[in-house]
Amino acid sequence: MFLVFVGLVGACSPSKQTIPTINHVVFIKLDDPGDAGALMDDCDRLLPIIPGVHGYWCGQHGEYGRPTVDGDYDVALYVGFTSGDEYATYVDHDNHVELVQSWKPRFQWIRVHDVVNRDHAMGTGYTE
Repeated sequence: MFLVFVGLVGACSPSKQTIPTINHVVFIKLDDPGDAGALMDDCDRLLPIIPGVHGYWCGQHGEYGRPTVDGDYDVALYVGFTSGDEYATYVDHDNHVELVQSWKPRFQWIRVHDVVNRDHAMGTGYTE
C-alpha cells in the first residue's frame, strides 16, 4: 500500500521524477492530539524544501474499517532520498533540526523506520 501511494505521488509530478530508494517513515503520537494540524503545517513548511528530498508527504490515519491497520498515532510523514548523502544532509539541515527541537518535547512517542528499496545499490545500509 505504501509503495503504491509513493508511485502515485510521483505520477502527478509534471517534471522528471527521481524515484527515492531510501524511504524515511515516521509515526508520531503527540501529548495533545489537538496539535496534529500545527505539526503537519510545520512539517509541510520545513521538510520538503530541504535539498536532496525527492519524495514527501505528511498526514494522519485513514479509517477504512480494517481492524488490522494500526492507527495509534497522530501524525505520520514520509521523506524519500536517493542516496545516503542526501539523507545525511536532511538529518543535519537547519529545517529538520528546528522541527525536531521545537516538537520533540510534545511527543508522547516517535517511531522512525528507514526502508531501503531492494534494488538500491549495495553499500548504502541495505542488508539482505
